[in-house]
Amino acid sequence: MTTIKEVAQLANVSVATVSRVINKVDNVSYLTKERVEKAIEELHYKPNDVARTLFQGNSNMVALFVPDITNPYYPELARAIEDVMNQHGLTFILCNTDDSYEKEQTYLKNLEQKKIDGIIMSSSSISKQDAKRISAPIVTLDRKVGMDLPSVTVDNYKGACQAMEHLRNIGCRRIAHIRGPLRDKNAGERLEGFLDMVKDENWFDSTYVQSGEYSYETAVQATFELLKKNPEVDGVFVANDLMAAGVLKAAIEMKKIIPDDMAVISFDGINLSKTTIPTLSTMAQPIYEMGSTAANMIIEQLKEPSKKIKSKVFDTELMERQSTRREDTVL
Repeated sequence: MTTIKEVAQLANVSVATVSRVINKVDNVSYLTKERVEKAIEELHYKPNDVARTLFQGNSNMVALFVPDITNPYYPELARAIEDVMNQHGLTFILCNTDDSYEKEQTYLKNLEQKKIDGIIMSSSSISKQDAKRISAPIVTLDRKVGMDLPSVTVDNYKGACQAMEHLRNIGCRRIAHIRGPLRDKNAGERLEGFLDMVKDENWFDSTYVQSGEYSYETAVQATFELLKKNPEVDGVFVANDLMAAGVLKAAIEMKKIIPDDMAVISFDGINLSKTTIPTLSTMAQPIYEMGSTAANMIIEQLKEPSKKIKSKVFDTELMERQSTRREDTVL
């Protein structure tokens, strides 16, 4: 592999001069620059990205942290961010943390060494101290982390209440909830919306809430448990679409007709919700718009580091599909 020293020898200049040409420093004459560029082309020299980062003080890279890339929600967010970064000539890096604080910290340490330009963080575990140690601008996406950082979120509580209203409007009277993990703030807000809608019902008790941990497999088991304890359930609000697919599987195995015996509505609006049988009614987040908004916030901070960036809260939209569409319902 060609080295910078070989380029310098062919161009009859110093290594420092080659470095200045590569990094577009102005104090190089036109003829010298032309000679160096010709040598680079002739030798097919590829500049070392690490060395360029150290010289320039930046990497032209932006990272997205997600807790679980196997959840289809996150690739849809990532696509939007990647599109924006490509438009601005920035490299996009995806960091899957497996919802592990230790893995998240390892990524942060390595990216800081590479002088990462910006971080978009979908995490419930990052602390105020962690954020202060990071010199690059940060935008939190899909959740707030309790600190003064710009964020892009949806109104989870309001969306949950609207989902419950929809179930009631189609005639559901005993409504249960498959919640996400307690450590997740979004799951907590959706659970809070559900509880506020049922807290005064004399039939309600804690067995009407089961944990699905944002997992398809766990949601299947949670639904079995729910329906064994409460066979009278005629509506279920599920905290995300991935779990709702598991709810449908379990309900059908237990001979429930969807939506006549039990209506199901979920949250997110990922493409999966259009492909289940029956198709899922869901409180759809504007996923692509959320991702692109977060990406543009980072771009804005890179252009104007001192500018105060305002957070953005989106509303969800009810997407009514087969899982709640009762033919005899009069709205």
